[in-house]
Amino acid sequence: MAGFTSSTIGRKYAMALSAMFLLLFLIMHLSVNLLSVLGKDGPFNAASEFMGYNPLIQFFMQPILGFAVIFHFVMGFVLELKNRSARPVKYGMNNGAANSSWMSRNMIISGLVVLAFLGLHMYDFWWHEMNFKYIEGNTPDQFRFWPELHEKFANLWRVVIYVVAFVLLGLHLAHGFQSSFQSIGARHPKYTPVIKAIGNWYSILIPAGFIFIALYHFLTQQ
Repeated sequence: MAGFTSSTIGRKYAMALSAMFLLLFLIMHLSVNLLSVLGKDGPFNAASEFMGYNPLIQFFMQPILGFAVIFHFVMGFVLELKNRSARPVKYGMNNGAANSSWMSRNMIISGLVVLAFLGLHMYDFWWHEMNFKYIEGNTPDQFRFWPELHEKFANLWRVVIYVVAFVLLGLHLAHGFQSSFQSIGARHPKYTPVIKAIGNWYSILIPAGFIFIALYHFLTQQ
């Protein structure tokens, strides 16, 4: 792995692979959470219990996910620093907007915001799970998941933070989706427009789905 990530091409390839893994995870994560809008007696509780107590998911997939998230962000920062060090002096007549989008030039900013949001999200859900299961030592309760999720979005400011974070995630994905495919060599006049179109829809639908969930639970508070 050290040899693979020692070159710029290797780092970009490795980052692209971690991005693709995270893109797949977002689809799965959204699919499970969308079940919550079917109500407290819907399938969300059963799905959450399976995800929360299945040994394969907890002790195999969850560590891989954690590694992928950390690796992706660290590699992104490394590539950004390498790019900046390669150009220590900015060109006097450099119109970046003419050659690239604002998001492509500021992926590090959206990445930092998303990373900060992940900290809040981990505190809201992952840390709560670890505390419930391993620190307090509570017995499994299949029917606790929906009320816990619903309660998280009773606070307007938390909903606002989530909505803003998902909008920025969408902007991050709008560039990152196509960039990840481009980094592994998936660049062709015939297929690149298709990849770009899929990426555009993905960067809209995934954040919109999460925003819908947050707003649903906020607006249905009793």
